Amino acid sequence: MEDEQRGTRTRRRTAPTKGDLRERAILDAAERQLDTAGADAMTVATIAQEAGITRGALYFYFGSKNEVLAALVERTVTALRAGVDAVDDGGAPADVVRLGIERTAQMWREHGTVMRTAVELSPSVPAVDRAWRSAVVALADTMSGVAERAGVPPATAAPVSAALVWMTERVFYQAFLAESSLDEAAATLTHVWLAAFGVAS
Repeated sequence: MEDEQRGTRTRRRTAPTKGDLRERAILDAAERQLDTAGADAMTVATIAQEAGITRGALYFYFGSKNEVLAALVERTVTALRAGVDAVDDGGAPADVVRLGIERTAQMWREHGTVMRTAVELSPSVPAVDRAWRSAVVALADTMSGVAERAGVPPATAAPVSAALVWMTERVFYQAFLAESSLDEAAATLTHVWLAAFGVAS
């Protein structure tokens, strides 16, 4: 009986709260606004309207439009980091690189407007910049380990991986802006990553 009660308490703690669900709804609404109107046209009022709540209710969770955008970027980069980390199972470096680039391309397909906004707002919105840079650092750290497994000297694995991650951001960003093929961009990036790591494609 005690174990059953403990299990029930655990389930209650892990289930999303009403506040969690409301915050998720606000971020979902903000992403829809980015898709349809763009960041410049967004306001707290338009996000609240899209979410079906009042401006006052939105301010209970976020203090400004930029706070909403920063939280949206944080949610997106958390998913990106998790996707890339999931493919690094200690397998062959070439396979990890290919799958990591594929996961990143998929995130650009599904959340491209958020990622574009992150790139464009980073220079002027510190909270967005912190969230975006944290993703770059985490991804570079993951890929640095992959580089070392491929035979890249430890002293150069980290800076090379960081440079490649920033390059990847720029290539996908430009492909998204131009509405060109993300698959082609991914293929090019995969070739460059593998060449830099000195592994066969």
